[in-house]
Amino acid sequence: MKKYYTRACNFFYGSTSKNLIKKRKTLPLCGDSSISFNQIEIFTRYRKKVSSKIIDLKDIHKLPLVIKKKVSFDLKKITTKREFFKKKRHILMGILNMTPDSFSDGGKFNSFKKAVQRIKNMIKSGADIIDIGGESTRPGSKIISSKNELRRVREIVKKFKKNFPKTSLSIDTRKSLVMDFSIKNNTDIINDVSCFKYDPESIDTIKNKNLWKIIHHMQGTPQTMQINPSYNNVLLDIYDFFERKIIYFKKFKYSKKIILDPGIGFGKNLKHNLMILNKISIFHSLGFPILIGTSRKKFINQISGEYDTKERIGGTLSSINFSFSQGIKIFRVHNVKEVKQALLVFETLINK
Repeated sequence: MKKYYTRACNFFYGSTSKNLIKKRKTLPLCGDSSISFNQIEIFTRYRKKVSSKIIDLKDIHKLPLVIKKKVSFDLKKITTKREFFKKKRHILMGILNMTPDSFSDGGKFNSFKKAVQRIKNMIKSGADIIDIGGESTRPGSKIISSKNELRRVREIVKKFKKNFPKTSLSIDTRKSLVMDFSIKNNTDIINDVSCFKYDPESIDTIKNKNLWKIIHHMQGTPQTMQINPSYNNVLLDIYDFFERKIIYFKKFKYSKKIILDPGIGFGKNLKHNLMILNKISIFHSLGFPILIGTSRKKFINQISGEYDTKERIGGTLSSINFSFSQGIKIFRVHNVKEVKQALLVFETLINK
């Protein structure tokens, strides 16, 4: 059976976008008139063969009926406003690793005093969400017990909302024990890189809870994910994964509180990561906000080679600005102030 996928492309920005929408020459992306599109890329998948073609919106009526119906269905989702953003142009998720072994900043913030100062600095720098993790999920990382992970984050999670009531709290965990404690202390987002598969009790812990769930894609586990990852088509395989998970979560209350994360670097090689980023706008047709985490990732080193740097700020900013130009609005980052600055300048330039 053939399956069809729709990707918005050929974008316009700012006043140009708004004028084209008024003239009905473009459609707004995710309900945002400051970015619109006048073309779509249609992917056709039949068994293991994938083909695609780009057409103008004005030519959709020429498509075969079965494809036209699918495209029309997708366009409704592509153009619908996303609930998560409210009035914000972009959202920054600041990373707080309370671990001794995270790939980039392990051991820097794994005390209560250091963590509080780190949170204050990130909020001052423009973070809207703080994502707290007590276990490293870098490639080859060691699994720790639920009790040990909870011990690392317990005090900072417990006092977070009292100290930072206007900032959203996200907990980065695969463990139901940590999820349950965080939910009882008013966490806003559960960020589980295993997509609630690692711990059999995690689904029961989060289902019917009024909080945001991140559907994160990872092939394998942190211990195995970078051992020769392979896909039929990484873009469409991840799309199908998201689609299955969305259908599954529809069984529960608050099923609209979903954020999609394609998992850059989680069971992907350089070619996979570049394909995802290059055509990331395909995920808009699923109808949910999209988050990406490219901050300091290995693919930056693989591209820049001898020009690599410790914090990889240049590569991080490039990937974020490019993703923003395709309508991505949520970014998980280490260097909050630099990303905030880059996005403010980039937004201003493309919206002129």
